Amino acid sequence: MNENKDFKPFVPANKTLPEFTSTSIILGIILAIVFGGANAYLGLRVGMTVSASIPAAVISMGIIRKILRKDSILENNMVQTIGSAGESVAAGAIFTLPALFLWAGEWGTSAPSLIEIAVIAFIGGALGILFMVPLRKALIVQEHGTLPYPEGKACAEVLMAGEEGGDKASTVFAGLGIAAAYKFITDGLKLFPSEVHYEIPAYKGSGVGMDVLPALLGVGYICGPKISSYLFCGGILGWFVLMPMIVLFGPDIVLFPADVSISQLYAEGGSFAIWSNYIKYIGAGAVACGGVMSLVKSLPLIVKTFREALKGFGKGVASDERTNQDLNIKIILGGIVILALAIWIVPVIPINLFGAFLIVIFGFFFATVSSRMVGLVGSSNNPVSGMTIATLLVATIALKATGSTGQGGMIAAIAIGGVICIVAAIAGDTSQDLKTGYILGATPKKQQIGEIIGVLASSLAIGGVLYLLHIAWGYGSTELPAPQATLMKMIVEGVMGGNLPWTLVGIGAFIAIIVEILGIPVLPFAIGLYLPIHLSTPMMVGGIVKWVIEKRKNLNEKQKKDADSNGILYSSGLIAGEGLVGIFLAILAIIPVGDSNVSEIVGGFLPGIIPFLSDPNVGNLIGLAAFALLTLSLWQFCFRKSKK
Repeated sequence: MNENKDFKPFVPANKTLPEFTSTSIILGIILAIVFGGANAYLGLRVGMTVSASIPAAVISMGIIRKILRKDSILENNMVQTIGSAGESVAAGAIFTLPALFLWAGEWGTSAPSLIEIAVIAFIGGALGILFMVPLRKALIVQEHGTLPYPEGKACAEVLMAGEEGGDKASTVFAGLGIAAAYKFITDGLKLFPSEVHYEIPAYKGSGVGMDVLPALLGVGYICGPKISSYLFCGGILGWFVLMPMIVLFGPDIVLFPADVSISQLYAEGGSFAIWSNYIKYIGAGAVACGGVMSLVKSLPLIVKTFREALKGFGKGVASDERTNQDLNIKIILGGIVILALAIWIVPVIPINLFGAFLIVIFGFFFATVSSRMVGLVGSSNNPVSGMTIATLLVATIALKATGSTGQGGMIAAIAIGGVICIVAAIAGDTSQDLKTGYILGATPKKQQIGEIIGVLASSLAIGGVLYLLHIAWGYGSTELPAPQATLMKMIVEGVMGGNLPWTLVGIGAFIAIIVEILGIPVLPFAIGLYLPIHLSTPMMVGGIVKWVIEKRKNLNEKQKKDADSNGILYSSGLIAGEGLVGIFLAILAIIPVGDSNVSEIVGGFLPGIIPFLSDPNVGNLIGLAAFALLTLSLWQFCFRKSKK
């Protein structure tokens, strides 16, 4: 262990500032729900979520410092601690639980209740926190000089630069407002389509286009040019190589899972029909293989992490100092036992005693691994999806071997995977937040209570968000493809019933192996292959904007850093704004008016009085022009001057 005895926090241990206040709790809960809902919408659309810590921190500084005229860095830190929990709960929930809605539609059964979703989310989140807390002194304190925790450190730096907080917060709010207006104009008023698409008749089987939406532009900027290009390359392979090959070599073949010939399929549905029937399964194989390979590659680090973390389990110099206070170990152990029993006893969770045992074992292991790995590689590179896939494979095989088959067994497997996914996500988020608190001089015990409050608020809200989006558009639709949850569903079905087109899945797996051998990060490439190219194209545009800023020779390093910081904050606002309006439009879509609904009436107003808006060519041109203006706004805000 490498404890840094010379380290001094920003706020000394003998100094007490407002921290766990009603303001920080209320504002944190609001941001947890807001960013949880926005990330749920984003993840169900593109299969990715973004960190909410820094946006929550700057919004907190803008409100607490500029509006409420209060000044406490620890209060701002508590807001981001509570607020960031919403994004992690949303990520874990949307990667797995929509599979239950998809099965309900296929089987003619009822979808999971709001209580069931809330209980699964809260148990997973609470276990993630409780498993991580005893590791704090080993991972955060004793290895302060060894484990950087990049997101946690970055958030601390933002908070310590508090004098600029209000100005930075205005950048987030500007992005939120612009994205909200843009999203309502395109998907609410239907002034132009949010998806631009062109078939390529001369190159049969291929098509190209983009979803001209602000969240995708923002995600592309935050991910950067490399990750965006990997995603885009996956899309190019699917839409410009594999799909034309399928149409060229097998026009008269009826290839499962389609029940008509490939030529008929293409004639009736175009390139989208080829993608949905074949490329989706190839992409699923690539994502599953990539997730497992990322886990296998991490095994030496995982074993070392687990061993070293257990050595330092609960260790640390006993102290009454404010900055060294954790939740009582008796409360932690008691909470874990109660939650484990609840998994088994509570009827809304379809898991038996064996399943509860699996959750505790896998949960503790992956929480420990996640807590340390985010310290080394950051939350963005934490293989949560790989951990979930591994859990699903083992859990489904074990449940099948013990006689839990059919619908009950598959539901139990997804419930187990859902809890584990949330455990790993929250454990990583808690570690980053506690690192931020350690640098700032926060009270760990209060942060840990704040994490639990954030998880509780997010868990109560996420069920409503999932139901709302499902009723409005349905999972698996163009608006909400729910890529991760669809993949998890396919894995469980494949193990339980063997009803997958395994050849297509195998092709995807071997593509992933080739990509890995070439030294290209597998998961972003595989996700790009799995999703329609229309999602990776606008993300590539965002990545290009960041690349141009990084390569500009007339900017010094500080100017580039400032521009990038502004771009990240503005992009975070774009993501949040679109997510919130997406949820608002979902509400309009379920309010009936005669034989229609409010969303259809609002969306038909402008096309009804301006007929040429219904022309696809006109709509595509307007959409591309609007997206160009949106991209220009991102560029302008990157170079926005701070108000002194």
